[in-house]
Amino acid sequence: MPELEGTVERITYYNQETFFLVARLRGEDEALHTVIGNLPRFGVGEKLRLEGEWSEHPEYGRQFKVTSHELLAPQSVKGVLRYLSSGQICGVGPVTAEKIVKVFGIQALTVLENEPGRLLEIDGIGEKRAAKIAASVQERREIMRIMSFLQECGVSPGYAARIYRTYGAETKTVVRNNPYRLAEEVFGIGFRTADKIALEIGLAANSPHRIRAAILYSLKQAQDEGHTFLPVTELAGAVTGALALDDSDATQSGEWAAVMEKQLSRLAAENKIVRELHGDCEAVYLAPQYYAERYAAEKLLTLAAQSFPETEQRAAKAEAGGKLAEGQRQAVRLALSCGVLVITGGPGTGKTTTIRTLLTLFAELGLEVMLAAPTGRAAKRIHEATGQEAKTIHRLLEYSKSENGEMRFQRNETRPLRTHVLIVDEVSMVDINLFCALLKSVPGGCRLVLVGDADQLPSVGPGNVLRDIIASAALPVVRLTQLFRFSDRSAIVKSAHLVNSGQLPLLESRGGEFRFISSAEPEKMLVQILDLCSHSLPKERGKSPPADIQVLSPMRRTVLGVDNLNRHLQERLNPPAPHKPELRTGSTCFRQGDKVMQIRNNYQKEVFNGDIGTLAYINREDGEATVRFPDISGPREVTYELHELEELVPAFAVSVHKSQGSEYPVVILPVVTQHYLLLQRNLLYTAITRAKELVVLIGTRKALAIAVRNNRIEARYTRLAARLSGRL
Repeated sequence: MPELEGTVERITYYNQETFFLVARLRGEDEALHTVIGNLPRFGVGEKLRLEGEWSEHPEYGRQFKVTSHELLAPQSVKGVLRYLSSGQICGVGPVTAEKIVKVFGIQALTVLENEPGRLLEIDGIGEKRAAKIAASVQERREIMRIMSFLQECGVSPGYAARIYRTYGAETKTVVRNNPYRLAEEVFGIGFRTADKIALEIGLAANSPHRIRAAILYSLKQAQDEGHTFLPVTELAGAVTGALALDDSDATQSGEWAAVMEKQLSRLAAENKIVRELHGDCEAVYLAPQYYAERYAAEKLLTLAAQSFPETEQRAAKAEAGGKLAEGQRQAVRLALSCGVLVITGGPGTGKTTTIRTLLTLFAELGLEVMLAAPTGRAAKRIHEATGQEAKTIHRLLEYSKSENGEMRFQRNETRPLRTHVLIVDEVSMVDINLFCALLKSVPGGCRLVLVGDADQLPSVGPGNVLRDIIASAALPVVRLTQLFRFSDRSAIVKSAHLVNSGQLPLLESRGGEFRFISSAEPEKMLVQILDLCSHSLPKERGKSPPADIQVLSPMRRTVLGVDNLNRHLQERLNPPAPHKPELRTGSTCFRQGDKVMQIRNNYQKEVFNGDIGTLAYINREDGEATVRFPDISGPREVTYELHELEELVPAFAVSVHKSQGSEYPVVILPVVTQHYLLLQRNLLYTAITRAKELVVLIGTRKALAIAVRNNRIEARYTRLAARLSGRL
């Protein structure tokens, strides 16, 4: 097999999802060669010995497609310097690299690997930094060994860094003994990758262990799609697909049904799943979802059974007041007299005014009230609107490390909240797991007021809490429908309600707060969006991009998808400059000044999926980035190490789903037929309601009409409504 040996000159492209790398390698003959393949992200200056095949690409010319690789030590002082300066070693940037090479020369890497204590000989390196550098060198060496092991298993070595950070020196043992643990415990690695490893190391295709893993995987996939359970027939089909079994084979026989039944029974005995038969449908839950759903129903009914006769008279007076609309008066009366109340309604219907009135009345009654919301953005909004302290649900429940080192909610049934009233805003965003945790903290005798817009998109997580409670008809619900005028928001509010009722929005408003730009070609629309963000709207409205202008999109891919929009918006709104340091992770370049979003819950850092901040500072020497997140008490800075940047993505553009709970001065939304699969009324409605001052829709009337007409709400398998109504 052909071999190629040389030094990495430049990383041309790297995709962190597929681990596809394109690099320029300077061979021993000083010629530059293009190498491609699914590989780890090598550092500039690293010396490689590659095996593979030469090919001729019609556009890019001669390329070497790599099938295996070996990392070699740099053979010159220049090579060592280039490698150390590449950013691959945490704590070592260009300046530190020069100092190290000046002292240790060609032996620098040997010293770093075998005698890291000698780093203290370098001016400016103390014990803490030396330990950090040594750990990074050791980690990279171990990762390369793991990469070789995974390569033997037929898996892209790009996963090695994540696996190693989870298991360290135990990686090989874990992978050999139970590769399916990777799918459960390593961020970004799913069942298919773990299954590929399992088959490569010799696990039988019909292994019970494999089938159980496929069952759990299929239920987790369903959970990610918003379901709390799957009917057993759908689960069987999902497992068949996960195992890549042919529908015409034994899966259609009684034998396969017996195999599934046996593994389902075993998982149920291990309390990993719960099976529940209701009518003709057997539901299969992951155990946590079942217990969360059942507890939520029981606790809501218990709270709702409470009565508060001492406030009945005050409630009657509040309802008779003349300052509130009829629906608001009814909401106030029920909140004072009932144990649980749901207040729902669209924008401009007075939900916030109702909350303010309740806060005043509860204060007059000497009752303590707590305010909460699912995200920091939503908590900040309700705090600004009411003047009263509001917390995220996680902070309210004091999510932190327990004595045994595990992260958990410190407020629960044994240590409930100390309050007479709990008001929770933006409940449409709350999934069943968080809702269960919240209810566990609510003490007996406490009123619970749930506020939200049931017509918005449902929670990202499993369940359909707000809609299920309303659909059950088991608890008091007030739907606010009367519109109130907001001078600079009336067109936005009216348009949202028009869309929600199946009508086109106000495509041109008198005050200019709602605008439609007709455009049909995605490439041209991209240029128009870039101009709106960087020139037209800042000049016309005095807005500062990207803070005041948020681009939303229904999809991640396509020309007008989130990913492509972010690449172009970053270059336009935060272009490269000498004073803007950069860090790369995979194919993503993070630049100081970027608008970024957290994409997974990190309870230790207290940042959560969907939180948006600004990349305030990059320290290339230490391989660290500091993100400034807005908070109720003011901006809060959070530090990320290089490997933690995989938790962040650019946020110049975000998906409509991720925008929930936020408000932006200006929202720009492309509406095109290329997004046909996601052109839905509730998605358009949610996007419009995110804007405070201006909405700009850009696209075609045809696509807009498709979205308005499409009132199909994707069904979620849940049984909360049935449990509340007594049908289960």
